[in-house]
Amino acid sequence: MSAQRPTHRSAQQSTQQSAGHATPSSARPATPSAGHLPGSSPGYAAGSPPSHSPGNAPGNSPGHSAGRSPGHSATRRSTQGSGQAPDGHPAQRPGRRASRAARPVLAALAVVAAVGLSVAGVSAVDGLGGTREPGITPLKASGRSDVMANLFEWNWNSVASECTRVLGPAGYAGVQVSQPADSLRRTALGDGSDTVLHPWWEIYQPVSYELTSRMGTEAEFRAMVRTCRAAGVKVYVDAVVNHMTGQGSVSYGGTEYSHFAYDGLYDAADFHHRGEECSSSTGGIEDFNNLRQVRYCELVGLADLDTSDPHVRDTLAAYLNKLLGYGVSGFRVDAAKHVGQDDLIALRKKLHRTVDGDRPYVALEVFGGGPGSLSPQAFTEAGSAVLGLDADIQIKNAFKSYPADGTGSLATLRDFGEGSGLTPGDKTLSFVQNHDTERNGDSLNYKDGATNLLAQQFLLAYGYGTPQVYSSFAWETTDASPPSGKDGLITDTDCSDAAWVCVHADAAVTGMVGFHNRVGDAAVRNWWDDGGNLIAFGRGRAGWVALNNDRAAHTRTFSTGLPAGTYCNVTTGVARGGRCSGPTVRVAGDGTAEVTVPAKGAVAFTRADRV
Repeated sequence: MSAQRPTHRSAQQSTQQSAGHATPSSARPATPSAGHLPGSSPGYAAGSPPSHSPGNAPGNSPGHSAGRSPGHSATRRSTQGSGQAPDGHPAQRPGRRASRAARPVLAALAVVAAVGLSVAGVSAVDGLGGTREPGITPLKASGRSDVMANLFEWNWNSVASECTRVLGPAGYAGVQVSQPADSLRRTALGDGSDTVLHPWWEIYQPVSYELTSRMGTEAEFRAMVRTCRAAGVKVYVDAVVNHMTGQGSVSYGGTEYSHFAYDGLYDAADFHHRGEECSSSTGGIEDFNNLRQVRYCELVGLADLDTSDPHVRDTLAAYLNKLLGYGVSGFRVDAAKHVGQDDLIALRKKLHRTVDGDRPYVALEVFGGGPGSLSPQAFTEAGSAVLGLDADIQIKNAFKSYPADGTGSLATLRDFGEGSGLTPGDKTLSFVQNHDTERNGDSLNYKDGATNLLAQQFLLAYGYGTPQVYSSFAWETTDASPPSGKDGLITDTDCSDAAWVCVHADAAVTGMVGFHNRVGDAAVRNWWDDGGNLIAFGRGRAGWVALNNDRAAHTRTFSTGLPAGTYCNVTTGVARGGRCSGPTVRVAGDGTAEVTVPAKGAVAFTRADRV
């Protein structure tokens, strides 16, 4: 999720890196991610308690907003109910069906109307189509592959502009946008952040499935999707399906609510409760290696939805299908580990096809370190992919390591991927960092400067997983709000302003997006390294790259595997009309080239970059 989550690192990793989520950088509530991205990061160390950020009860994993607000524990039902069935699933609570049946039929129809679906659409089975946004047409093949940008907490107008101005022209195939549903709007300090009124994690506490959020209105969201698709860029949405809120009483859309009451959506019968399905003494997760607690107790105080319940599944499916009808192509599923495989699979079966006729891409947030069925590997069939949360740790350790002046060793990346214990590439959404890991110490972040850019170039060049490039906003405290007005509404992004971080638009990165698209699925070959921080490899006979993480330039003669000719270095220039706007490399008849690889830099080109 997106607030404070427990670290999933091993004890060794915890000593090698700053205390993970427990450091100041994890003061926000934890937020699990999932949806369209593959990969998984080190999770809770087996047998060791997860760390937690300030304001969360011990044992709570980082996730959405900072813990539960005072008094919520008093409002939870404490009746014992009927406990749990022998298989670990909650037994049916007395009165649940009667309570559900008592709901007026018109109220159910109102929910359907609110999400813009036909009555038949709510009970749609796998493979059925839904309503389609007027003016949305299927995208045609465009020579793009799969590179995605993640524009975290950019408002909808800014995302639309970036699709047209940068993402489309640079060859990005998709963009992940932030959780769009109406969410908590804090009105006072405390309860997770004593210094920031509107921390970034507010959006991970949904109140309703209306699309009124910090990022804009429903009309602006729909316009953004249309604009991005017109630019050749598919849109993927961060979706929160595990829980609702942990604090507050009013949303950005003005909706009033309480911990277990969301008018027109859910009541107390739709949630897991302490003493019923949840066996912990507090009602929260106290042991992140305990299957029942992980699935049925509250994550950092967030009201935990009973996703096995047909009403809850239908309500969530109606929301997600509305987004698909608007032209969305898939989802990152926040806190997927806490939903569980069976419920995720059941929910996926209710999803319509996209407007392009494909099944939605669903990337699941599952932090590593958990045993057996709580591991990322155990979720690879529950979605299209899992997030590369273990991969970003390996990347950080190779490029930076843990000593203050450490640089790791790029030579170790020769076996990066399944060979280094990661989830299969075709089941992983990979990235150098995301909004959680850039703050909790698991990964590099924008403050690493040239090292961060070099790592992005490696991931795009190497071809592990579905690569995603993360951009967001600058921060000094882990709870920091994106640039916004006093009302909490996020202002327009300006990449020339230091308040925003636009890694995806850096020429060193956009050149490698093109490289990634042109080499396709060609195998890594002709690997060379100096045993330290200078590496080079080809992608079949389609392209070649060298990366240098040392503080000094290196000149070597490399075997590129490409035909003789002069090539444009795409990390610093663009080949157009037979000319290169930057430095070139001359490849001899035997495929070798003498290349100077700059300090903290790269040289890369493909057959298409011959000038």
